[in-house]
Amino acid sequence: MKTFGRVLTAMITSFNEDGSVNFENTVAIAKHLLANGSDGLVVCGTTGENPTMSKADKIQLFKEIVAACGDQGTIIAGVGSNDTKATAEFAKEVSEISGIDGLLVVVPYYNKPNQKGQYLHFKTVAESTTLPIMVYNVPSRVGTAISPATIAKLHHEFPHINAVKEASGNLAIGTEIKKLLPNDDFMLYSGDDGLTLPLLSVGGVGVISVVAHIAGTEMNNMIQAFEQGDLSTAMKINRDLFDITKAMFVTTNPIPVKYASRQIGLPAGAFNLPMCEPNDEEAVAIDNALAEFKNNK
Repeated sequence: MKTFGRVLTAMITSFNEDGSVNFENTVAIAKHLLANGSDGLVVCGTTGENPTMSKADKIQLFKEIVAACGDQGTIIAGVGSNDTKATAEFAKEVSEISGIDGLLVVVPYYNKPNQKGQYLHFKTVAESTTLPIMVYNVPSRVGTAISPATIAKLHHEFPHINAVKEASGNLAIGTEIKKLLPNDDFMLYSGDDGLTLPLLSVGGVGVISVVAHIAGTEMNNMIQAFEQGDLSTAMKINRDLFDITKAMFVTTNPIPVKYASRQIGLPAGAFNLPMCEPNDEEAVAIDNALAEFKNNK
C-alpha cells in the first residue's frame, strides 16, 4: 500500500520575537525531523500555530520547505479554515506549488456545521484541487466531528480525499472508518500519539505525530515492528514512549513540544500569542520526562 509514510510530524514553526516567521530556523527543524524518524511533515498545522500566521507566510514556508526538503520526505500543507470559500481558494493556490504532496483540511471549527455542511465544505475544497486531501477530525478543538459515513461518501465521490487524521480519541471511530473504507486506497492516520499502536490494530497506517520532534525514530520503529508482526517489540516501545508522550500534552499543544524542542537544541523560537510559555509546574514535568527519556535511550 502506498502511503504518505509511517510518521508524519506535525511540525512546529519557529517565530521571531516580533511574531514574524523565522524561515531559516523552521527549515532547519524540518531537516532535523526528516533525518530523525519522520517520513514526512505536516507544515502549518495546529502544532505550527497556523491560526496566527499570514497567508503570505504560509505560502513562503511551503515553498522553502519543499525546496529544501521535498526530496527527503512527504510534504503535507495545512490549508484548512472554517471559511469554505477561503479554504478552497487557498487549497487551489497551494496546489500550484510544485512538490506539495497533499493537503490537510480540518473540519470547520467554531461554526459547528452539521454533516451536510461538512460534506459540502469538503466537496467544495475537493473540486478546487487534484492533490490528495487528508481530512482532519479533531472534535476537541473544532467543537463537532465528521462522521465515518460522511468521510466514506466523500471518498467515494472524490477519490483524492484519500486519508483522515483521526484525532477523536475514540478507537471505535477508526474501526468504523475502515469498516466503510476497507481498501488500501484510503489511509487512516492516528492524530493522537498515545493511540497510534491501538489504531494500527484496526487498520491505521501511521501517525501525524507531535512527539516525533523528540522521539521520531522510536515512533517509526514501533510502527515498523507492528507491521513486521513483532508485537512484543511494538508494545515495549509504546510503553517506553508513554511518559514523554504524556508530557507533550501536559498543557495545550504546541506549548510543551515547542518548549521541549528548545531543550534538545532545536531553534524553535518564540510563541505567537495566544500560545505562550509553559508555567513552572508544566516546565518541570516536561524537563523530567525529557531527562527520563534521554536516560532510557
